[in-house]
Amino acid sequence: MDVTEGDDFRDAVDEALRSFLQHQREVLSPIGADLDPLLDAAEAFVAGGKRLRPAFVRAGWLVAGGDPQDVRIVTAAAALEWLQASALVHDDLMDGSDTRRGRPSAHRAAEQQHRDAGLEGSPEVHGTSVAVLLGDLMLSWTDEQLRASHLPHVDAALHFLDLCRAEVVAGQYLDVLAQTQASVGVEQAMRVVRFKSAKYTVERPLHIGAALAGADEQLIEQLSAVALPLGEAFQLRDDVLGVFGDPSVTGKPAGDDVREGKRTVLVARTAELADDAGRAALLRHLGTSAGIAPVSALMVSTGALAAVEQDIARLEREAETAIDALRPGAREVLSPLVTQAVRRVR
Repeated sequence: MDVTEGDDFRDAVDEALRSFLQHQREVLSPIGADLDPLLDAAEAFVAGGKRLRPAFVRAGWLVAGGDPQDVRIVTAAAALEWLQASALVHDDLMDGSDTRRGRPSAHRAAEQQHRDAGLEGSPEVHGTSVAVLLGDLMLSWTDEQLRASHLPHVDAALHFLDLCRAEVVAGQYLDVLAQTQASVGVEQAMRVVRFKSAKYTVERPLHIGAALAGADEQLIEQLSAVALPLGEAFQLRDDVLGVFGDPSVTGKPAGDDVREGKRTVLVARTAELADDAGRAALLRHLGTSAGIAPVSALMVSTGALAAVEQDIARLEREAETAIDALRPGAREVLSPLVTQAVRRVR
């Protein structure tokens, strides 16, 4: 079986995460059973998902000439799921999100556990505390699992993981800062997209996989030319789904980004294309539950949704052009991921 192909690869990533977590349970067992709810929450949070970041690690590995039969790449690729989970737990907490992937978000689940058990103190404070600690714990596991792959170039890969973790925090901060401003321009919103999503979803996972296979600097740069437009297109698609996606498919309530007042590129495009009355309505409704319908309608009527779809198509073309500059065989590896990242419905 080639564990770097399709469903086999995703199943192998799932098993690598389960195995790693079982090891962590054994390491932490002297602390006692009180820790079990935290570890159970970690296990539940990484269950499922698209496994897109591990897939890009695998792609970088293969494009750089890594052995498709080497199962160690699965262990290394799975490490990115801990980083993703950590970011999502903290993101949901900062946004006040109630659900994630159709289930209660981590802080809401911890709140409910507090209520069900009739514990002392505030359920909300307990939920916040658990979510912060859970995210921190999973973040600490990222490089630990990567090192556990024992691949020969793991130190080179850790350099890119370090960059990835710093960049995603920087991107999150830029996002938080954007929410404090009455309006955000398209260029500023795209800067958030690049650092909060494009780099840590596509570019750095590709770099990590390629570095594990011993890639040189030229290939790393060529992969960036693919990754940045693709990662930006991925996040723009996320913005569209955050407003217009089917909740039964996305696992998030429709219009969550509007309710949370997110200054996304879609919102920035709406402000750019609206007239004065439209911009006033956008600012009035953004950040409210009642504003979801009027803001969504404004995004369509101003042409902002169509403009963002055009941006996505342009960025996809840029990524596809950059793939052509890579070594033979790269398109076979990367093209399916382009489709998965850009043309998804969840």
